[in-house]
Amino acid sequence: MIDKKKILFVNFGGLGDEILFLPTILSIKKQFPDSEITLALEKRSQGITSLTNVIDKVLYANIKGENKYIELIKLLFQIWKYRFDIVFSSGSNKFISLFLFLTFIPKRYGYDSGKLSQIFLTKAVKLNKNQYAVNMYQDLISFETEIKTDLPILNIEKRTVIPNTVLIHPGVSRLSMQKGMIKTVTPEIWAEVVEKLADSGKKVLLIGGTDDKECIEKIVKNVPFDKFENLYGTTKSLKDLAELISSAEKFLCSDSAPLHIAVALGVKTYVIFGSTDENKLIPQNGNVIPVKSKFSCPLQPCLWEKRQTTCNELICLKISSEEIVSKVVNN
Repeated sequence: MIDKKKILFVNFGGLGDEILFLPTILSIKKQFPDSEITLALEKRSQGITSLTNVIDKVLYANIKGENKYIELIKLLFQIWKYRFDIVFSSGSNKFISLFLFLTFIPKRYGYDSGKLSQIFLTKAVKLNKNQYAVNMYQDLISFETEIKTDLPILNIEKRTVIPNTVLIHPGVSRLSMQKGMIKTVTPEIWAEVVEKLADSGKKVLLIGGTDDKECIEKIVKNVPFDKFENLYGTTKSLKDLAELISSAEKFLCSDSAPLHIAVALGVKTYVIFGSTDENKLIPQNGNVIPVKSKFSCPLQPCLWEKRQTTCNELICLKISSEEIVSKVVNN
């Protein structure tokens, strides 16, 4: 007999976080292949639905806005309509367990955040942040399945790889910048990287989304047009971007959502890391190369663990264009 279930996943992270969460959903779908999967998320991350066919329905809640409690109440009303059998939530806030209890879903799984979670959840799962985020999220489902999905799997048409190409996506999300989270080198450094890679014989392609417009414009202004191909504006969706990344021999980027797309596609990837912990954000499979400053900071990595914004000194991002190019060319 096929075990049909209505399963709800709750993850209010950014787009990169949704991609890292995807293997958890895939593992449950493998365990319950006839299940109906619903994902509750923020609207800013809705692009995840264009990269996978495993999500049947989506529910939205803007919990980062001023009316987050009203948004959560609206979400509860939506959840009650569907009569879910199981819910998994990635939130570690101590009140998440109360929210899950109020969904009245029979099986409720979330992270152990103290007594409330132990009372209100079916199982409060120990939160282990000291591992690749994909594995951290899959701990949530350990009481329902032993299936593990190591990396995100994207439902796109891969393109033929163009030899000797380096596709560069220099930007990070506008929201992270607005919050004071600086996670990449300056546009001037990126411009030097583009020119030096071209001079080394690489075919350089430049891409970015709407959040990257200012950064791209500065790069274009500082690099002769014949050194690279500017593809900014040619991708109209996240799926378009993923298909473009699949065509690159090498991919160079910042710590942002495109990184996780490239990881899922198995493209050789080089990532600028500063204040964040690469051990939690990339798999240790040799296919993803972190590019870091040679200068040490006693707080590094600091973002999220020790502070909510980056500092003014940004010692962790003092990385020269020569160092970046050397990594890409020689590894």
